[in-house]
Amino acid sequence: MLQDRAKYSIAGILVATFLGYSCFLYADLPVKDQAGLQAGDKGKMIWQQYNCGACHQVYGLGGYLGPDLTNSYSKRGPAYIQAFLANGTNIMPNYHLTETEIKELTEYLRNLDASGISDPRTFTIQNNGFINQ
Repeated sequence: MLQDRAKYSIAGILVATFLGYSCFLYADLPVKDQAGLQAGDKGKMIWQQYNCGACHQVYGLGGYLGPDLTNSYSKRGPAYIQAFLANGTNIMPNYHLTETEIKELTEYLRNLDASGISDPRTFTIQNNGFINQ
């Protein structure tokens, strides 16, 4: 009988620990208030809203209809990006973005550009699975 009590006690402790740790982890989730987001974060939300990743790549991942935009900010500059976003092209439709949305998307692309070089063809894969640029 003592063995059954020990099993139930251990199970109870494990369940209580799991629930306590889960509450600890999920009590401090990122804020869902969009007013507190910075321009680059809002730009990422716009990127997702218009499903830009269906045609464009970021870090070599995404669609193949448009170019990889990870380093487009340093290669083309903000004026070039804003012109494309405002008017579209023959292939890219004009989404009729507001000035604020254009600035936020441009800021998102600036943040992407500052994070590194994206071309996966330049990566060297090590034996342990890590990559070097």
